[in-house]
Amino acid sequence: MDSETYNELLRKVSPFIKKQDTIMRDAISPNERLSATLRFLTSGQTFEDLKFLTAISPQSLGVLIMETCSAIIKVLKPYIKLPATEDEWKAVATEFGDRWNFPNCIGALDGKHVQIKKPNCSGSYYFNYKKTFSIVLLALVSANYEFLMVEAGANGRVSDAEGKCLQNNKNNGNFVQLPIPQLKLSFLKCKP
Repeated sequence: MDSETYNELLRKVSPFIKKQDTIMRDAISPNERLSATLRFLTSGQTFEDLKFLTAISPQSLGVLIMETCSAIIKVLKPYIKLPATEDEWKAVATEFGDRWNFPNCIGALDGKHVQIKKPNCSGSYYFNYKKTFSIVLLALVSANYEFLMVEAGANGRVSDAEGKCLQNNKNNGNFVQLPIPQLKLSFLKCKP
């Protein structure tokens, strides 16, 4: 992440993660909170390991990282917009055709298993084929690498390609207005 992007994200999340100083101690700044959160998300380090890099206790990291993640979701959610109409889906398909010569594609979909510690009393619910415990992160992007849909939290035992958002052509109980599939075939005429 470049410094301009970081500063813009910091500006957006600061009102939600800024805390007041007290007589006992100074609050952890929004900059430190965001830096620690991004380090955690990108490296996957434990709170114990992060305490040496951030000079913040593991207990405080556990709280502030969750608060900062919630703030990031809140401020970035308006930038993720699943097409709502058939025409919007067709516009996505047109971009794929024009940019990548991949006609009729309405998005690039991929999933990733995000490794977690086994939750208490979960049995094999989060156990995946890689023999680790995970949740699934699924994302759909446009031809311009813009997120159209992000879904996280499905248990690791499901395939990383199995998402609920587009299953059965529904999104949050509402039907997703996908265009009718188009198939363009050309045939060569053979002489008998």
